[in-house]
Amino acid sequence: MPLRSSLLAVLVAVVWGVNFVVIDLGLGNVPPTLFVALRFLVVLVPAIFLVPRPRARWRDVLLVGTFMSLGQFGLLYTALALGMPAGLASLVLQAQVGLTVLFAAAALREVPTRSQLVGVLVGAAGLVVVGVGRSASTPALAFVVTLAAAASWAVGNVVARRAGRRDHGPTSRDQGSTSRDQGSTSRPGLDGLSMTVWSALVVPVPMLGLSLALDGPDAVGHALTHLTLAPVLSTLYTAWLASLVGYGIWNTLLARYPASAVVPFTMLVPPVGMLAAWVVLDEVPNAAELAGGVVLLLGVATTTGVLRRRPRAARPAAEPGVLAPHAAEPGDDPRLGEPRDDRPGFGSPEATRARSR
Repeated sequence: MPLRSSLLAVLVAVVWGVNFVVIDLGLGNVPPTLFVALRFLVVLVPAIFLVPRPRARWRDVLLVGTFMSLGQFGLLYTALALGMPAGLASLVLQAQVGLTVLFAAAALREVPTRSQLVGVLVGAAGLVVVGVGRSASTPALAFVVTLAAAASWAVGNVVARRAGRRDHGPTSRDQGSTSRDQGSTSRPGLDGLSMTVWSALVVPVPMLGLSLALDGPDAVGHALTHLTLAPVLSTLYTAWLASLVGYGIWNTLLARYPASAVVPFTMLVPPVGMLAAWVVLDEVPNAAELAGGVVLLLGVATTTGVLRRRPRAARPAAEPGVLAPHAAEPGDDPRLGEPRDDRPGFGSPEATRARSR
């Protein structure tokens, strides 16, 4: 990716990493489920009146919101309220990468490659090390709830992928080429932002109802009428920066560049989150948590293909008097002028043709 796009991806990773600390600071006296409802209410208003509805089916929009927003953040906020350290939560939540591979294999019949399977196993080993060696101040229930949040995120990833494949997936090589050419426009990024906003519709009312049931009307009323500056600023940060700005930039990058070039930047989130938690909250991970975290991130890197060496494609020759086409970079497809993944796994031409049949 160009330097500007890479810097934007780094910015998103920093915003998302700091987000864990901001959530932890904002919880305070606000019940976690109520806090989630407030966050996504701010995501919805006024954005839902400005952003067009996504082109996906309503069922897919609601399912994405249920798992990627309501499930993930409802469980994550609850885990933080139960005592899960913010920095460690940013690390454990990366389990969603391996879980997405497994869920996609089961639901979408996308057969993972050997390196992806190795990455899943390595990441699982890292999670075991973190879970067994976690400090005594980290409750086991909080750790398990964070894993459940990662699983909910992974299910949301699979639902979003299925929706995108149904609405935009190529049915032939020509259509695949057209789809990728259209990926250079801003429309897919707009669709991603639309999905972020409109899928938030399923969050506020259920979370408010759950808070009323679990915490009681008195606690909810007291929290709403005694909001301090910390939860207000936390809500604005998580809703506007982490959700709208973060996902807006992220989905635009995914629309313009291959996922293999964009997704690895999420590996910066745990280091940023753990560093921010150390500076702001004085959370210092122990040796087992650090070692397990390194192993987990190694598994994520293997799963996403960061460690895979890509062959250099030959540069197509230009005819006399004709401008040379896109200069081939490592892993580029000379036919499309864009990087591609030659493995028979996610997004490969072989897998696409098999699905179209």
